Amino acid sequence: MASTFIKADDVWSLWAVLTATSAISIWLEQKYKWASKVTGCVIALIIAMILSNLRIIPTDAPTYDHVWSYVVPLSIAMLLFNANLKKIWKESGRQLIIYLLSGLGTILGTFIAALLLKNHIPEIYKPAAMMTGTYTGGSVNLVAMADAFDASGELVTASVVADNLLMAIYFFVLMAIPAMNFFLKRYTHPIIDEIEREGVKEDGETKAAQFWKPKSISIRDIAFTVSIAFVIVTISSHIASFFKEVIPTGNFGLDILNGFLGNQYLIITTITTILATRFSKFFEEMGGAQEIGTFLIHIFFAVIGVPASIGLIITKSPLLLVFCAIIVFTNLIVTLIFGKIFKFDLEEMMLAANANVGGPTTSAAMAIAKGWNKLIVPTILTGILGYIIGNYYGLLLGNIIKGW
Repeated sequence: MASTFIKADDVWSLWAVLTATSAISIWLEQKYKWASKVTGCVIALIIAMILSNLRIIPTDAPTYDHVWSYVVPLSIAMLLFNANLKKIWKESGRQLIIYLLSGLGTILGTFIAALLLKNHIPEIYKPAAMMTGTYTGGSVNLVAMADAFDASGELVTASVVADNLLMAIYFFVLMAIPAMNFFLKRYTHPIIDEIEREGVKEDGETKAAQFWKPKSISIRDIAFTVSIAFVIVTISSHIASFFKEVIPTGNFGLDILNGFLGNQYLIITTITTILATRFSKFFEEMGGAQEIGTFLIHIFFAVIGVPASIGLIITKSPLLLVFCAIIVFTNLIVTLIFGKIFKFDLEEMMLAANANVGGPTTSAAMAIAKGWNKLIVPTILTGILGYIIGNYYGLLLGNIIKGW
């Protein structure tokens, strides 16, 4: 390994770089509109990639392993603190139904993409699981599936690069569709009509800044958020290890069961969702979980940008870009078909497709940008549901495709 300015065993310096990279990325996303469109996670990945290619930081170090082992599970638990199933069902209404129907497009698209490209992408079940997870929930699910199926850092980086390039194109399409006469003539769009009549005011803030408005967070909130996340991850890890040991493998059914119940991310998802639903008031009043969890996810994206190289992106990302494109545009087609059959509004369909592919943050940002204020809360809630079911979908499809 070539010598780098910061050595692999310089733990403090590497943590300083990772946290500073994440902080700068978040600041840029909230400060500049171009950065808001790129997203802070991608900026963190790019900064880390540049630093490693310039040999300022090493491409491999124990610190990076610690991020995978500890930071990622904690962030997933925190991001699920608002996953109150009762609230999601009660307040999301129609948006939840079209979101779930739209998710079927992700599943169908993944199967189609895997069938078409299985001879061209090695171990295709790994990107299949990652893309199913992230195109049902968000980046948090991609992270979980990458770890669950032991995807290499290079594959994760190439997948993320392809995913985010495709998402940028896809979001442009989703933003453009509500303004196209072809769709306006064929679907109902009451909110768009209302906005045209009344007009919309803009305050000049980026979408990210609007979404992450300052909230009241106490030291009690921080203490409980961090400690509860640690407890959930600890218990989940022990339960998953137990199932991993006691459930035999050797046939397709047992392999899937072992992969499901023996996966700590599925257990984390299940336990956190049960707690967030049963003790909803406690978790809703506790601030900081979304903020801390999102910051930790940015650290992860910085880590997966480290092993990237220009050659890797050029050689591997194009095929993965095609793979992602098949999934997301199948999702869009299925969404439009179901939306027409069940008479959903165009605004509901576009946010459902956005929530599937990008998660609650991007779908809320789209609702804010378009002035669809009535749908901001429902799309956030359905997007949070995606965090829950994304891990289930990803594990299921990953193990099925692996069994081929």
